[in-house]
Amino acid sequence: MDYFIGVDLGTSAVKAMLVSEQGEVSDEVAKPLSLMQPQNGFSEQNPEEWAEQTTRALKELIERFPHDAASIKGLSFSGQMHSLVLLDKQNDVLRNAILWNDTRTTAQCREIEDVLGKERLLDMTKNPAVEGVTLSKMLWVKEHEPEIWEQAATFLLPKDYVRYKLTGRIHMDYSDAAGTLLLDIVERTWSRDMCEAFEIDPSFCPPLLEATDPIGPVTEEISERTGVSRETQVIAGGADNACGGVGSGILQEGRTLCSVGTSGVVLSYEEDGSKDFGGSVHYFNHAAPDAYYAMGVTLSAGNSLRWFQDVFAPGESMDEMVEGVEEIPPGAGGLLFTPYLDGERTPHADADIRASFIGMDSSHGRKDFVRSVMEGITFSLKESVDIIRNHGREISSIVSIGGGAKNETWLQMQADIFEADVIKLKSEQGPGVGAAMLAAYGSGAFSSLQECSEVFLQVDRVFYPDAERRETYRALYGLYQNVYEQTKELNNRLKEFRT
Repeated sequence: MDYFIGVDLGTSAVKAMLVSEQGEVSDEVAKPLSLMQPQNGFSEQNPEEWAEQTTRALKELIERFPHDAASIKGLSFSGQMHSLVLLDKQNDVLRNAILWNDTRTTAQCREIEDVLGKERLLDMTKNPAVEGVTLSKMLWVKEHEPEIWEQAATFLLPKDYVRYKLTGRIHMDYSDAAGTLLLDIVERTWSRDMCEAFEIDPSFCPPLLEATDPIGPVTEEISERTGVSRETQVIAGGADNACGGVGSGILQEGRTLCSVGTSGVVLSYEEDGSKDFGGSVHYFNHAAPDAYYAMGVTLSAGNSLRWFQDVFAPGESMDEMVEGVEEIPPGAGGLLFTPYLDGERTPHADADIRASFIGMDSSHGRKDFVRSVMEGITFSLKESVDIIRNHGREISSIVSIGGGAKNETWLQMQADIFEADVIKLKSEQGPGVGAAMLAAYGSGAFSSLQECSEVFLQVDRVFYPDAERRETYRALYGLYQNVYEQTKELNNRLKEFRT
């Protein structure tokens, strides 16, 4: 039997997953990653730690593999989007990576808009200037660390840097490049107009390829360190959200995904680059060849629950904390939560807005708060569902992955709030399985990603909207949508008190 490895480089950990040609996850190794947040709004990681922890994970995976390592035919990657890795002429890292959830670049986003104008920016890139995009991070370094910017010869995104350390080859795939704001996503080339507007030499941008393109083998050194065979084909890999789409079967028109990780996304497949969402959601190249997707983002999705756990339930597991939440009726006894812990992306694109609980009284217990956090996250994701629907996409069913798919109460909540059937997969591994599917298709085991998905992905259960709860949530959702504008001014006035 042939096997494939999917490496998923997240924010909190890197996971290496071994998947058989029948789509069964045979083994998985996770290694933690440290996060540096030196001040409010800053979020950084050391790229060398990504590479080292990936190497360790692969070594452990191969050591436990009971067969010949050469039977692992392909290895590919999924990686956190947007995060900036700057390299010098020797391809050495110049500074810590500035991550996707770093919000220091508001001024640079306004600079991008001022230079181009919002309409021209959308015409050129189909995406707005938000703090996450890589270009804004480049401009921040250029302004605040000019001595580092002068040494920079090229840049990569996280999984591209790890792949470089494993293979010695520098590339970037279209799905990750789309999140830089420097790619012409329709023409599938670096935008000369964007580069010229911000004085970036086109040679600064790495060579482009498909997420499914073969790169070659790992280096001899890496093969010796990890046990990965030099007969194993390394496949380029893609952005984590794009790989989550692949690993959930979002490979044809009408398929939509809801993923709850640190952030949350709603992602809908698009066949071509002609759709115009006016910047209300992201519009990126897919990891599937010659395809695209529309995506809305909630910055603090699973992170909101993790924050609540750390502050109010230290020492408890997530399962322990959410136990009993099904006993609380919809609306959590009149308690409403907005998940703006680190600002918001869709639909508000506001790095300064902050979270709130509204409606607290002495009758509320911890279960009410937990349910209200889950509901608030889902309301935020519903705003992205609505935007995509309002642009002509019918969404009658949604595949749910990540933290939101690990709890049946939450899955039912999604069905009731989204007003759509919510699908739970038998093996829900999201981006990791997506990376393994890229490895399988890219190494020639399947004729298409669609064929691969029919083997790898199977439905476990479908959750259907309940009419009574749906009506309750419609009313609560209307109240939720009022909170942002009602609290924006107060949040801005409280900025000076934040540490």
